[in-house]
Amino acid sequence: MKVRAGQDRAALRTAERIVAEVRKGGDAALDRWTKKLDGRDLARDGMWIPRKEFQAAGKRVGREFLRAAEHAAENVRRVAERQKPGEWNLQVEPGVRVGQIVRPIETIGCYIPGGRFALVSTLMMTAVPARVAGVPRIIAVCPRPNDELLAVAAMLGISEVARIGGAQAIAALAYGTMRIPRVEKIFGPGNRYVTAAKQIASADCAIDLPAGPTEAVVLANRGNPKWIAADLLAQAEHAPDAGSFLVTTSARFAKRVQEEVAEQLAALPEENPAQISIRKSGAILVTETWKQACEFVNRFAPEHLSLPEAEDSALQAIHSAGTVFLGPLSAQAFGDYASGSNHVLPTGGWARRRGGLSTEDFVKRISLQRIDQKGYQWMANDVETLARAEGLLAHAHAIEVRR
Repeated sequence: MKVRAGQDRAALRTAERIVAEVRKGGDAALDRWTKKLDGRDLARDGMWIPRKEFQAAGKRVGREFLRAAEHAAENVRRVAERQKPGEWNLQVEPGVRVGQIVRPIETIGCYIPGGRFALVSTLMMTAVPARVAGVPRIIAVCPRPNDELLAVAAMLGISEVARIGGAQAIAALAYGTMRIPRVEKIFGPGNRYVTAAKQIASADCAIDLPAGPTEAVVLANRGNPKWIAADLLAQAEHAPDAGSFLVTTSARFAKRVQEEVAEQLAALPEENPAQISIRKSGAILVTETWKQACEFVNRFAPEHLSLPEAEDSALQAIHSAGTVFLGPLSAQAFGDYASGSNHVLPTGGWARRRGGLSTEDFVKRISLQRIDQKGYQWMANDVETLARAEGLLAHAHAIEVRR
């Protein structure tokens, strides 16, 4: 729980060292850390993916994959379009107009996790809303880009993909090197070191949110144990430090889900991260009352929350969660890939403070103000009075000198 509360001192110390070295040493430090941590020789392999590799990757992946990716990307696009903030103009009082214009961030970085497999879905979840927002330049980084990732990048019109990852990639994006352009904002989830690096770099470069190890909570007293166990294991396989929890008031139901988790876990490969995470950071919590169960969920503020039964009444008691899956057929995996809702979500309790990624995160809201003669007459005396009350005489003079 200390790690979840943002007190992962070991990760912060390691990330601080890597970020500082890349910031100071540029490409040389980036190459050194990439070789040490990822085993990749950038001098030999090259940092940027050549255009011809995108084309070849598109030919190697199957049509079924491309169709599925196009389906998922279209759903993400439709939701992103709905989230796009609009421009407006308001007459506050006679002679005073305030408005808003919306402009995209100029250059962003998309961090794509690439542990066992490159997470193609994360590229869609970050790049698609960026395109909807109108971001002109998207830099993607991934330690192990595969054919599927490159095929989707080509589908989305992304031509700049670098073979780097970890805290060193975050530092390169945040501060720039001779080969990696400095970006205005970094998007995408990662492991504890990536999350720590983003928090460190956030003093100089904007970040989306601290999206760390995956979390899943199922809140239920009844339902299909097989389906609930499958949801818990689906999130548990993201990483050895992923957290999966059932919260219930029924000890009998808890036992049934526990047995189902054990049976399904035994069917997964030994190298699947769920074999570690479900034992290390998974749990079943049995509370005395439903109110206590809901209070725990709100304090925990999970990244993913499932309400498979009686979802309407349960939802009324929930006010902190990254995303909520309603009903028994709403498998959490739908949200990871294709429902259209963004899967870059707050973890570590951040859902108590903000929601998941949306198109709004890729734009800047710029306020506009116009004061004409009538507005000046309406406000001048009051503004001078307020400015003098704060001892800001130059502010008062800026109004008075226009009389």
